[in-house]
Amino acid sequence: MKKYLVLFSVLFTAALFAQSPLKIGYVDSEVILTQFSEAIKAQGDLDALTNKWSAQLDSMTQAYQKAIQDYQKQAETMPNDKKLEAQQKIVKMEQEILEFRKQKFQQGTGEIYAKQEELFAPVKKKIYDAIQKVAKEEGMSFVFDKSGDILLLYADSAFDITFKVLDTLKRGS
Repeated sequence: MKKYLVLFSVLFTAALFAQSPLKIGYVDSEVILTQFSEAIKAQGDLDALTNKWSAQLDSMTQAYQKAIQDYQKQAETMPNDKKLEAQQKIVKMEQEILEFRKQKFQQGTGEIYAKQEELFAPVKKKIYDAIQKVAKEEGMSFVFDKSGDILLLYADSAFDITFKVLDTLKRGS
């Protein structure tokens, strides 16, 4: 609620002091990310890495489950030292799975999030540069992303610069 009040204040103040009419535009970043070839490639690379790590995790989990099943089948006939050895092996496997999951996938700190930032940083820069270029060409004071945190309850399509931004990105200028 506070950010909407700040947004409204900024827009109202800009409108009061503007010597020319206030021109506002918006983009739909979801459309841009699904149609911009570099974003599509970055997402594909990220998906491939996620699939690779998920397959590794699945393999580790299957081996862990098999070790548990084998232990349960043989536990009664095993000598105590072999039981202890098997239990330690199972605990070690479980710890490795937890560590792998944490290292690769933990929200915010896992390698997948670092890789996502690495892959998408140049894409985001190009998109932001294209938005800035189109906004200047169109004489816009503000540009919002209708798929982001700022919720647009109404948007006249006359102010939608999404496809102009896409065109600018595709032309590479």
